[in-house]
Amino acid sequence: MNSSRAPFFHPGFSGHIGVARTDITPPIGIYARNWGAAKHDAAESIHRPLTLTALTLQTSPDAPPLVLVAADLGWWRDSAEASVREPILDALKIGRERFIFNLSHTHSAPVLSPGIENVAGVEFSDAYLQRIRDAALEAVRAALRSARPATLEWATGRCDLARNRDLPEPEKKRIVCGYNPGSDADDTLLVGRVTSMTDGRERILATLVNYACHPVTLAWENRAISPDFVGAMREVIEGRTEAPCLFLQGASGELAPAEEYTGDTQIADRHGRRLGFAALSVIEGMLPSAAELAYGGVVESGAPLAVWSRRPHTLNTALGAMRATTAYVIKKDYPPAAEIEQQLRTCNDRVMSERLRRKLALRQKLGDGATVEGALWAWRIGDVFMLGVPNEAYSLLQTELRRRLAPRALAVMNLVNGSTAYLPPASLYDTDIYQVWQTPFDRGSLEQTIELGVRCVEELS
Repeated sequence: MNSSRAPFFHPGFSGHIGVARTDITPPIGIYARNWGAAKHDAAESIHRPLTLTALTLQTSPDAPPLVLVAADLGWWRDSAEASVREPILDALKIGRERFIFNLSHTHSAPVLSPGIENVAGVEFSDAYLQRIRDAALEAVRAALRSARPATLEWATGRCDLARNRDLPEPEKKRIVCGYNPGSDADDTLLVGRVTSMTDGRERILATLVNYACHPVTLAWENRAISPDFVGAMREVIEGRTEAPCLFLQGASGELAPAEEYTGDTQIADRHGRRLGFAALSVIEGMLPSAAELAYGGVVESGAPLAVWSRRPHTLNTALGAMRATTAYVIKKDYPPAAEIEQQLRTCNDRVMSERLRRKLALRQKLGDGATVEGALWAWRIGDVFMLGVPNEAYSLLQTELRRRLAPRALAVMNLVNGSTAYLPPASLYDTDIYQVWQTPFDRGSLEQTIELGVRCVEELS
């Protein structure tokens, strides 16, 4: 059939799907200093609760699951991520390629580290990490218990909340981190809808929103725990669908709202509503589950009318998972841990001390070798592929993968199963820009990751 008259359907999966949510709001007073410019260390209030939501996917009730966890958390430091993930894998008895823990990257959540000393609120940190681990395992088990025959279908929309945040500052010959109105930004919004037949009617069990935008609306002036814009986004979507919504942070290394770095929670909520309404628009435009539009010919009227009508569509039932690795080269001028420790001991500046603490934690995590393993998780869920990295990749990761792997549908995620460093494009490495001097990875690491992602999808196809 001519491709212009081929049936239209939503890429998707049919199998057994479960979903469950739990609250992970920390106690007021926990250490939550995520900004060098912040004058406080401990959280003083709660703007909105933090949540953790688990989604499980199986080909049949007894088949090993793919487990997706989405949480309102910032980023892992030290060994915190491994202390949470490894016990969960052991308890579930699944391979590490079948588990994805994606952080929303809110900058208004507790610091996820057991290794920081002598700061207000750090006494809550170990117990909070334990709580996250227990909550995740509880939610996954509840999702598996609730699993039922269901479908997961996807549609693409647009939202202009995310803007480019690499702003040239010519007088100082550098690029600063803030809204750049002169540069374009990837506005792709991928929305998943999980549906099941209940009492003879189609019911939404969950939605998934894959969007690339830094949750940095609330910054150093904010003293409240908050999911940032993700909270209001969920409120909008869940108010309409009456089902949990999972936010999956995309490749947002250079993407953030134009209006950011504020203490005003109302601005964060407005941002969230914008994204929520955009996602609802996508959902409202979707066909019913397991349906397609088929070309039925021409009806002659005042004009020759091309008639399309709905008919059943058989969804893909394939599931697949793999974890692949590449070797990132460490920059030759990236200092060893001992040198960073010495700088930290003699530093009396609060902002610079915070930078050095983070740099030391990163170097200790990586070791002092010349290379380090870079990982990528790749899943096939029916017609759709999910790829995630434990880094903060620039949006080139998702735009280039989608270009090279078209027409496949792709969900691309940062901050999956860990948090390491930025992956900027090679073209930026001769520039004075935060994302380049923050990362220990040498030029070309992002491009290596793109090649790895292409190979993974082709292998799973």
